[in-house]
Amino acid sequence: MPTQSALAALQHLRDGGTFQWYVIPLFAFVVYVYAVEIERKNWSLVFAGLAFWGMDWFNEIWNSLVFHFTNYAPVWGAPGKSAFEILIGLNIEISFMFAIAGIAFAKMLPADKKMKILGIPNRWFFAFVNSVFCVIVEVLLNAVGALTWDYSWWNVSAPFLIVIFGYLTFFVVSYWVFDMEKVWSKIKTTGVIYAVDLVAILIFGVILGWL
Repeated sequence: MPTQSALAALQHLRDGGTFQWYVIPLFAFVVYVYAVEIERKNWSLVFAGLAFWGMDWFNEIWNSLVFHFTNYAPVWGAPGKSAFEILIGLNIEISFMFAIAGIAFAKMLPADKKMKILGIPNRWFFAFVNSVFCVIVEVLLNAVGALTWDYSWWNVSAPFLIVIFGYLTFFVVSYWVFDMEKVWSKIKTTGVIYAVDLVAILIFGVILGWL
């Protein structure tokens, strides 16, 4: 039996009737952010951003599958008001945020990837600190009911899995792509991430209808 929060999210899942016009300027802002970096030929930032976004899509897909197989709840849900809910834990506002978050966070990285902060390689330092920051934001969203957690092992009292699997993997992959020497390596790696996402959406979403 689905939880109340899961049922609330399902009520407006992919409902075009919830559309709001503010989606258009949000989309334009995302396009602008990428256009600026493409104009400057900052390919490391561009692909770090895309890798971050692609990792989020991967997470959202398996989160939806958790709900399908348990018929209880996703690991996280987004039942709050939205202009369009794409998946049970992902709305258009969240998706646009993640689309540019990877670029914003990669801009914080020192030019010297070998530099250490407090004895920790700076990529790992920023990956962990930024993951904790993102989880703090999620705690605030959960407190106002915009983001829901229904499992005892994934909530404010047990934040470790959220830090590691909710965000740390995003940052590690994004920074890894950022540091790749060759643009072609960035393209191939990011392409694999999106290929996996696309195949999963086609199989589990379009064909099987599980998402």
